[in-house]
Amino acid sequence: MKKIKYALLMVLFLPTVFWLMADSLWPDPFTYFSFRAVFVQYSGVIAITVMSVAMLLALRPKWVEPYFNGLDKMYRLHKWLGISALVFAVSHWWFAKGTKWMVGWGWLIKPERGPRGAQPELGFWEGLFRSQRGLAESIGEWAFYAAALLIVLALIKRFPYRWFAKTHTLLAVSYLLFVFHAVILLKFEYWAQPIGWLMAALLLGGSIAAILVLMGRVGAKRQVNGHITELEYHSDMRVMEVTVKMDEGWPGHNAGQFAFAMSDKKEGAHPYTIASAWNPETRLIRFVIKELGDHTARLKQRLSVGMPITMEGPYGEFNFTDDKPRQIWIGAGIGITPFIARMKRLADEPDGKTIDFFHPTAQINDVVREKLSADVKASKVTLHLMVDDEDGHLDAEQIRAAVPDWQEASIWFCGPPAFGEALRQDFIQHGLHPGQFHQELFKLR
Repeated sequence: MKKIKYALLMVLFLPTVFWLMADSLWPDPFTYFSFRAVFVQYSGVIAITVMSVAMLLALRPKWVEPYFNGLDKMYRLHKWLGISALVFAVSHWWFAKGTKWMVGWGWLIKPERGPRGAQPELGFWEGLFRSQRGLAESIGEWAFYAAALLIVLALIKRFPYRWFAKTHTLLAVSYLLFVFHAVILLKFEYWAQPIGWLMAALLLGGSIAAILVLMGRVGAKRQVNGHITELEYHSDMRVMEVTVKMDEGWPGHNAGQFAFAMSDKKEGAHPYTIASAWNPETRLIRFVIKELGDHTARLKQRLSVGMPITMEGPYGEFNFTDDKPRQIWIGAGIGITPFIARMKRLADEPDGKTIDFFHPTAQINDVVREKLSADVKASKVTLHLMVDDEDGHLDAEQIRAAVPDWQEASIWFCGPPAFGEALRQDFIQHGLHPGQFHQELFKLR
């Protein structure tokens, strides 16, 4: 989480420093209108900066993943960049548009212009940009209304994922309109200074990213086809097990990673944690999918053996790698999936660590219990199974009681974010180093 905060602060700090090298938020003389002139420039610079970085992250660049410890963390940064863009865009819009309204309402008195002296001769580019100012202002205003609506929809959890995926792509169109708005309305003198060079690089990179998004090229080089070989539905648990055989070209995956799977182009790709170890001879990938929304609830009717699947990935850095002699795993509910994959890997390649696996769940049937027991036995992991109605709810105190030497362990958590954060804070308060609590933030919106 610290890396996300540092990255967000750097995205805000760097353009601020460059902008302050070119301008000031304390103009002389300082009046509302003189401040408005510089703040509109500053807020516009910050807004387009965070939009550009968010657009670049939308490409899911694999080389950035290790720094943020996974694509799930990168998407958390992407979310906060979107919120920051909305905040600065609203302030930019209000000072630009709201000021005109306040003058019209009589709340502000616009200063009179002094007599015009001889106007300096403009160069070709500056003259061209000035001639397009009215168009750029109109385009920016309407792009702002569209982008603000799309960002708000993205933040509404009840908004269906399939509609979120489609509408979120439209932000790339809004971004390209903002690029035109920024190029024309950025103070012309900035282009010859570091802030202008930074803007040029960001606008170019962001525009390329937006075009790739609109062309559907995100992750295209990491996509491999496959087909469903086996389906098993547990109606009492509302869980679907899906086994896919991958075509040649899948690079393999580590336990704890996930992939974007697409069986219907209209629905788009959805992320699922892989619940199997990779064997290049069988090329099988298994998912365990809980009915948590409208899409996953329809899978039992939509999926069939033999159906083609397009897989993109693998992604994620939830890889169980550390230097501790023992580990504590906590897989809450469907958060068990990365631990299933890890147990299957440990069955073939033991790592010598002592592992306690806590699996709190609302319910478990005999078939799933038997599969889990087999994985636990093969991997030599100590299982602490807790069914809600029988054993109550798991907390940090119970974990410490079951594992007295917990301070020698790293903790790996996958499950509801609020539950994970509560456990993390409790363990840190009892002396655990924050870096030893590994949590997958498997919420990509």
